[in-house]
Amino acid sequence: MTVALIHVRSLKKTYQVPVREAGLMNAARSLFRRRYTSIEAVQEVSFDIQAGEVVGFIGPNGAGKTTTLKILSGLLHPTQGEVSVAGETPWERKPAYLRQISMVIGNKSQVTWDIPPLDTYAVLGEIYRVPRRELQRRIEELAEMLDIHALLTKPVRNLSLGERMKCELLASLLHQPAVLFLDEPTLGLDVSTQRRLREFIREYNRRTGATIMLTSHYMADVSALCTRLMVIHHGRLIYDGGLAELVRQLAPFKLIRLTLDGGGDGIPAGVASQVTITEQDNEGHVTIRASRADVAAVTTRLLDTLPVIDLVVEEPPIEAVIDQFYTEGAR
Repeated sequence: MTVALIHVRSLKKTYQVPVREAGLMNAARSLFRRRYTSIEAVQEVSFDIQAGEVVGFIGPNGAGKTTTLKILSGLLHPTQGEVSVAGETPWERKPAYLRQISMVIGNKSQVTWDIPPLDTYAVLGEIYRVPRRELQRRIEELAEMLDIHALLTKPVRNLSLGERMKCELLASLLHQPAVLFLDEPTLGLDVSTQRRLREFIREYNRRTGATIMLTSHYMADVSALCTRLMVIHHGRLIYDGGLAELVRQLAPFKLIRLTLDGGGDGIPAGVASQVTITEQDNEGHVTIRASRADVAAVTTRLLDTLPVIDLVVEEPPIEAVIDQFYTEGAR
């Protein structure tokens, strides 16, 4: 039996948060008698991740994603539960463990603001005890993959957000971690930079076999990189499986987009009774929704009876499917 690289059982994290009513008197009273409420950020979460997997870990804001990653990386102690990452207990923060992991948070920086990235990399090389020649080789290899050679000698404050994010990724990989936690790595980046970072992460996983756990609100990140999806909501894991399977479960239909010559005469009555027309305009563009079981028959009927210029069968937008899942998970 294969031993999971990341093993989590019955993980729970509860925060004690101070509360008080508004007003000066309540503020003064809280100095002497503070009240607290318990917030269960993570509740009974269990999963295993094998070496080399790229797993998407998603959920709405406040669902418990970042708390879980911080526990796995050793930044937080859990309230209860069993966790093992690369054979180590994360919150013990042993040097042997820290050399095997790395965590990138999209809105946090580890490259120093006023100096070039190369200087930061030199410091990180000393911290992780990477020999200088090996450090230089890794910098060259990663900079080539990220296409950032020209940025390495510029002060970080002069770099754009996307350029800084690439430098952050390079910094996090200098010690060749076996496990990489990515928390919103494409946050705030433009579409082109997001795509390039996704390509880099995919290629890095292919070359090194690193295990990657990714959180993101951009479903393009998850669908492009992850073969497995875990969904957390209100601190509980409510789905663990393939993205395609989740879409099939929640959206038992597909979209058929048509372009008709000269606007066409509309959808035949025999077909219209089987489908739902969701969009239609005077220029011949029609979008209909058909059950997965009926798609082949409906498509054949449309091609036989209408002046079709173009026809495309699509899955429903993944964002809509995930939003539906969040809504149902909140009930």
